[in-house]
Amino acid sequence: MCASNAPGCGPDQARRGENELNVRPISGASVDARERGSRKLPALVLGVLLVTLTACGGGGSDSGSGSGDSKGKDAASTAETKQSEAVVAIAPKDGAKSVDTNGALRISASKGTLTQVEVKDAKGTAVSGKIAAGGASWAPATHLAAATKYTVHAVAKDAKGRVAAEDSSFTTLTPANTFIGNFTPEDGSTVGVGMPFSIRFTRGITNPEDVTKAISITTEPAVDVEGHWFGNDRLDFRPEKYWKSGTKVTVKLDLDGVEGRSGVYGKQAKTVKFTIGRNQVSVVDAKKHTMKVTQDGRTVKTIPVTTGKPGYDTWNGQMVMSQKLEVTRMNGETVGYGGEYDIKDVPHATRLTDSGTFIHGNYWGGGAFGNYNASHGCIGLQDVKGGYSKTVSAAWFFNHSMIGDVVVVKNSNDATVAADNGLNGWNMSWAKWKS
Repeated sequence: MCASNAPGCGPDQARRGENELNVRPISGASVDARERGSRKLPALVLGVLLVTLTACGGGGSDSGSGSGDSKGKDAASTAETKQSEAVVAIAPKDGAKSVDTNGALRISASKGTLTQVEVKDAKGTAVSGKIAAGGASWAPATHLAAATKYTVHAVAKDAKGRVAAEDSSFTTLTPANTFIGNFTPEDGSTVGVGMPFSIRFTRGITNPEDVTKAISITTEPAVDVEGHWFGNDRLDFRPEKYWKSGTKVTVKLDLDGVEGRSGVYGKQAKTVKFTIGRNQVSVVDAKKHTMKVTQDGRTVKTIPVTTGKPGYDTWNGQMVMSQKLEVTRMNGETVGYGGEYDIKDVPHATRLTDSGTFIHGNYWGGGAFGNYNASHGCIGLQDVKGGYSKTVSAAWFFNHSMIGDVVVVKNSNDATVAADNGLNGWNMSWAKWKS
């Protein structure tokens, strides 16, 4: 504003100056703008300019303090609140080597619950397991394989539904000492109704529960199958009664990585399948000197026999055929009978016990068959030297029998055969078998 007495400033100029804004030139405004400002710009327009320029210049109370970036802070805060509070823990640690195959793998979640756990080997085969009630932990359903790399992917969710994940990998130990199981019957075979699945281990087992758990048996049609240990190196499985004809049996040996005894691990992973054939049970009456052969409950043949003479009586009980030999040598020295006999060409021989009881062809028995007992404990059927005839009783029975068929001896003066003397667990009650 000019003073009224200033040169060039008359009353009109003075009155006009009273209506003008008394402000300094705004930073960034041109001289022309100041000159144009003398033309009575409406106050509203100037106000808009002030607001606009102040906003573009970043002024105000937050200017230069750094606290004016409120939107950035809010975004960071929101990002932090979106992060899950759940924490996934995996043992063993990532990259671990020589990890134990049992008990070392543990997965848990804190401040949340597990929703997904995947453990796989290098081939992509998943390890079965279960998330515990409440979602706090996961454990494998079985042992891990030895000398195997595993990967782990675990996901947990917190109370607000936000997820957290962890990934890890580790390698199990390579054992210095191992064991396997030698089993019968063979994969793909068809066997008689008395055939158990029997497995004999190459090392004595001191952790039988872990080994038993690693062997699973399924059947079609379904039937309850239980295992029984004989000593520490043999495990047999059977149903309560003889198998039903046509039953299909599948055995899974998941022994790889099982610690059978301290520092000794299984190295066997195999599936065995076999089928149960027709039902053949043959009953030998040691007093009547006869054997009645039944198939599917029907008597198909009655054969005269000779059994163990006094002092060498044949075992009583149920005996399962475990081996068939067209011809074999029988020497008394191998069964504790010294030099009482040594027959190099015994025909049509089928093993019934580990101790040496056979049902076999006999060409030297004369008139004993059907009349009296004359053997050293075996069951003899009439045959010819060389076993060439197919019409004799021994040949017929041999050709109509298969591994797993049952021979039952009764009315002998000896005791009942031991359950572990051959595949003869049928001589144990079901209650004792399961105990």
